[in-house]
Amino acid sequence: MYSKLMQRKNLKYLLPLLGVALIIFGFNKYGTEEDKEAVIFALVRDALTNVHLQPKEMNDELSAEIFDAYIEAIDYNKLFLTKAEVDELAKDRNNLDQAFYTTNTAFFDKSYGLIIQGIDRSKEIYTRLLAAPFDYTEDESIYSDAEERPFASDVAALENSWKQHLKWRILNRIYEKDNAQKEDAETDEEVELKDFTTLEKEAREKELELQEEWYEDLMDVSRIEWFGMYMNAYCETFDPHTSYLAPQQNENFELSMTGQFEGIGAQLKQEGDYIGIERIIAGSACWRQGDLEVGDRIIAVAQGSEEPVDVIGYKVREAIKLIRGKKGSEVRLTVKKKDGSRQIIPIIRDVVEIESTFARSAVLDGKTYKKKDGQYSLTRELGTKTGYIKLPKFYVDFYNKNNRNAAEDVKAEIIKLKEQGVDGIILDLRSNGGGSLQAATEIAGLFTEKGPQVQVKSFQNGTRAKGNKDPKVYWDGPLVVLVNNYSASASEIVSAALQDRGRALIVGPSKSTFGKGTVQNMFDLDRAVNGPLNDLKPLGAIKITTEKFYRISGGTTQLQGVVPDISLPGAYDLIDMGEKEYDHALPVDYVAKANYTEEDGWSKSFKKAQKASVKRVEADSVFIKSAEYAKWIKSGEENAFIPLDYNAYVSFQDSIKKEGERFKNLYKLKDSTGVVPLPDHLVMFETDSVQKDIYTKWYRNLAKDAVLREGVEIIATLK
Repeated sequence: MYSKLMQRKNLKYLLPLLGVALIIFGFNKYGTEEDKEAVIFALVRDALTNVHLQPKEMNDELSAEIFDAYIEAIDYNKLFLTKAEVDELAKDRNNLDQAFYTTNTAFFDKSYGLIIQGIDRSKEIYTRLLAAPFDYTEDESIYSDAEERPFASDVAALENSWKQHLKWRILNRIYEKDNAQKEDAETDEEVELKDFTTLEKEAREKELELQEEWYEDLMDVSRIEWFGMYMNAYCETFDPHTSYLAPQQNENFELSMTGQFEGIGAQLKQEGDYIGIERIIAGSACWRQGDLEVGDRIIAVAQGSEEPVDVIGYKVREAIKLIRGKKGSEVRLTVKKKDGSRQIIPIIRDVVEIESTFARSAVLDGKTYKKKDGQYSLTRELGTKTGYIKLPKFYVDFYNKNNRNAAEDVKAEIIKLKEQGVDGIILDLRSNGGGSLQAATEIAGLFTEKGPQVQVKSFQNGTRAKGNKDPKVYWDGPLVVLVNNYSASASEIVSAALQDRGRALIVGPSKSTFGKGTVQNMFDLDRAVNGPLNDLKPLGAIKITTEKFYRISGGTTQLQGVVPDISLPGAYDLIDMGEKEYDHALPVDYVAKANYTEEDGWSKSFKKAQKASVKRVEADSVFIKSAEYAKWIKSGEENAFIPLDYNAYVSFQDSIKKEGERFKNLYKLKDSTGVVPLPDHLVMFETDSVQKDIYTKWYRNLAKDAVLREGVEIIATLK
């Protein structure tokens, strides 16, 4: 959840910063990089000290954490700096707190010189190493997690680190190309299989090309962007969602807030050598395609059927150039899934399809069907009609009351479902990352009496309750809320409120929701300075945590998330996920219970439904397989090393690929749940073939959704 960039009411908290900057630099006209860095340092420091929800006192312990975070940011793969150089920088390990208070940038200047020197040195190393084939029969291995690798003791050891790194990347490319050509040969007799020597030579040449591009990209990174990494080392020790955005990054962030997400609708982030999927934008091209998931890593990008471009080692901005394209064109992403398997995902580029980001509904008729020889036959009938509402995000427009907002749309869907005579409603918040607090409180209020739905604590106003103003209850029947690991923020507010009030059963394939109970505001630093400092603009912005959410029971969703009343077996049950895995996540704390009334009329029905669900799930092949998958993913964490002998590497990757095939379409049912379009949808389909196609695909996915099927079963028990 974000407030409008640099709201006027928040300016008062940054006005003192202007005075600080002027005191530092006097009233002369300044314009050097060092001047700009010192002003930014002062602005970031005072924002963290005066605006952050839980400011910290700088000391030697925090200084050491800042140092470690910064070194990791500038040399995550430990390929640029030697241990001796890191030790040289470590002389200031306990002095960064003093630098914070005095805005002294000497340490950054020193580190900047060393990292640029290290990058230059790397060019000579990789160029020489890639001039000839490696020995692919050596019994050696590389850490699968760069964080576990030690820094090279000297330049000779650094060269060995580069050798292993390049060898792994080349082996990976040979393996992928060999598999691809063998698959092509199965359908095309004219395909000539290349031998290992040819594949190795091509892979090495490609690697040199990528390293050259990577080097040029690093050389293009401006000093202010490197300084931004230094500032973020300070910001991230306050909490994981507070960050400084250098001018170019701030421009990109503002662009992302408009909904234009690089042609496919995925928000990307750098993860060492990889580009990871941080967020799937509801209604976007990849959201509609359905295979791309948060946590996937992109390893290659192809324009339709053209040759894929390996993007391991690419920076996000370079990968974006390949992923972007004209609406209607195809991009194929080769991704590495969380389980280690690889998948090629074809996506037709498009702008975010706005209609798909809004609430939508359907009726599930309580019947199941099996398809054979193109014909469907009825296999079971529950005798219930369930209303289903999908809410991809919590949207609201504070500036135009005529625009759509999530609460009004959900209300409208409830009314339409009631007209169809449904026996219960399922509200689907799976993978809903949040949005408007106002929309969240109003949506919870559609199912409950007027009163508090969430509590909010800020540094300005202390703790206060927020609730719905409309006293009318729009649905008082059986209610199930679906969540998963990626249901966050506003989704957690609604789920927690309905759970605390005893109004709904929270159901999901997860042990808990994400656990993000904080809110951030954006502060444009340019608006905090003027006069003689104008020449230093642009200064970027700071995204800073200013508020924290609490349940009306007095508990918190922070770190803990919302624990489902019925927790279905999930693929990632044995993997630690969510806010709690972030370094410096704000801690769990509690506030007083708000004044609200708990509903006790559903208690017995809920217990009955919980027992029935446990019994069903224990015997359900889909959920049994999901539990097996969770164990397999967990076992993958034990693979600390990747073999660099070619035969061992092939065996290692083949085993992952073979096992991954077992778990394809994990939650996809073999039979189908009956889905009935609403009357207004049928009318729309008569004149809008595009929407008809979109909804038809959506209905098809609903019919095969095992988690949704269990939700229908639960509603039948609650009826």
